[in-house]
Amino acid sequence: MAEKASVLLIGSGGVGTIAAVNLERGGLASVTAVLRSNYNIVKESGFDIQSCDHGHLEGWRPSKIINRIPDVAKENLRPFDYIICTTKNLPDIPPTVTDLIRPAVTPGHTAVVLIQNGLNIEKPLLAAFPQNVILSGVSLIGSKEPTPAKILHEFEDQLLVGAFNNPQLDSEHQQSVARKFVEIYSAGGKTKCEYQAKVGWYRWRKLVYNACLNPICAITGLDTGRIRLADGAIAGLLYPAMEEIRAAAKAAGHVLPDDIAHQMLTIEPVELYLSPSMLVDSRKGNFIEVETILGEPLREGRALGVPMPTLSVLYELGRAIQWGRKESRGMVSIPPKQVPGDV
Repeated sequence: MAEKASVLLIGSGGVGTIAAVNLERGGLASVTAVLRSNYNIVKESGFDIQSCDHGHLEGWRPSKIINRIPDVAKENLRPFDYIICTTKNLPDIPPTVTDLIRPAVTPGHTAVVLIQNGLNIEKPLLAAFPQNVILSGVSLIGSKEPTPAKILHEFEDQLLVGAFNNPQLDSEHQQSVARKFVEIYSAGGKTKCEYQAKVGWYRWRKLVYNACLNPICAITGLDTGRIRLADGAIAGLLYPAMEEIRAAAKAAGHVLPDDIAHQMLTIEPVELYLSPSMLVDSRKGNFIEVETILGEPLREGRALGVPMPTLSVLYELGRAIQWGRKESRGMVSIPPKQVPGDV
């Protein structure tokens, strides 16, 4: 029997845990999951998973759980064949993804799979690991971790995988690595995982939803149903933002359908009243993915001469929210408050 692929999973929340289930159930991979806040609970009792794809899994664990990123060279470990990152991608909040995974990457061997939102997320990794294949994973899953180690997977797992272009490596080799990952991920038969060569197109397509509904919901505090019911929000906020993304994508060489905004606004019933990830993070006081989801597409569009007034305002509001998160954690300093009359 062929040796199982060795997989390191960083980010075992709603998305990452279901990825681990798929990989383990397929029998072609052995998953080592790096856990943080849920480590002690999972170590003692395992995950409690309610999944539309896998049913109820009580006490489930991957092959191995650890609470820190391993240093493969120093610890003389078997090289990981894949490192899967399903954490939030926050380049403005240290440590970056590159710094986080660096000790676990074996040059020329480990393929890094970024199942993360946003644009240009591969660029720092291509610079840091020029000998390694970097894969794109566009996830369309609906899964969350409402409390530590409790996974609620409500919408089927769909994953689109392709290779980000690494000019230092043979193109056919990169595509072969992507196809192999699809095979490993799909082996359990409970997920829809497809190879897609048009990495950029699918990332821009998802941004029509993510760069618009995500920040608008986070800023207003309204879920995806209520924002569509709110007076003037569709015509005054959602459609303009989505059309700006479509225009930027076209300028970048990725032609999206003319009705893509309508598609994204009707992709789910209003009555589901879903809270997108940025709204969830905002309500929890967490950092938000303002740079990868808003900043990068905005900078791309501007560089190509595309007017993006709506996205510009959303981005600056998002940056202000992020600044507030940093200030609350002591990451920025401000002058002490003056008492009236002390001037």
